Amino acid sequence: MSRTFAIAIGLLVTAASVSAATVFITMPKEQSAPEMSEEQRLAREKLFGSEKALPPIEKGQEMRPRW
Repeated sequence: MSRTFAIAIGLLVTAASVSAATVFITMPKEQSAPEMSEEQRLAREKLFGSEKALPPIEKGQEMRPRW
């Protein structure tokens, strides 16, 4: 076997190993997210706002922030 062929095979094996490791590490787990405590939910609502839908935009109303 030539040296170039051996290096090419080594690189292919390395690439396959890295790809397999990446797939194994990034596979989603079958666990669902735990429920948030009341304190966490209140802090989230305070920071991001409530989960209520935004009111519809009235006709002629501008869609830019009032800075």
